[in-house]
Amino acid sequence: MSRLQIRQDDLTGKKIADFIQEHLQSMHEITPPGSVHAYDLEALRSPNIILFSAWEGDELLGCGALKELSSKSGEVKSMRTAKAHRRRGVASKILEHIIKEAEQRGYDRLNLETGAIPEFALARALYTRYGFEYCGPFADYIDNPNSVFMTKRLFNRT
Repeated sequence: MSRLQIRQDDLTGKKIADFIQEHLQSMHEITPPGSVHAYDLEALRSPNIILFSAWEGDELLGCGALKELSSKSGEVKSMRTAKAHRRRGVASKILEHIIKEAEQRGYDRLNLETGAIPEFALARALYTRYGFEYCGPFADYIDNPNSVFMTKRLFNRT
C-alpha cells in the first residue's frame, strides 16, 4: 500500500468507467429491486460531486465520492474496492481522504447510505470504525428496510 495514490478523477478514463459499470452491475445483482442508490458515470459527473480514485501505478484499486448536500454537509457515495485488493486498507484510505476533504470544505456533517443486507456488513463495520453512527434517512432518501443510514459529526478546523 506504500505506492497508493489517491487523486481526483475526471471520470474520462476507460478504467474508471468500467469500474463504475462493474460497481453498478454488482449492486443490482445483490440489492433488492428499487433499493439501489449507486450512481452511474453520468450522475457522478454532477458539479456537486467529486470522485476520488485510488491507484497503484496504473492499476485502479478503488474509488469513493463526496457529494455536497449543502454548504455544511456532504454524502459519501460510490465507495468500491477492486476485488483483488479488498481487505488491504484501500477503502480506509479513500474514506480518510473523503473525510479530510469534507473537513476542508467546512462541513459539519458527513452522511451515507449503505445496504442493510449481509453483503454490506464489512462496509458498515468500516464506517462504524471511522465514527459514523446510525441515523434516519437524510436528503431525498426514504426509510427502506434494505438501506442503512449513517452520519458522522465533523470537527472542522475552519
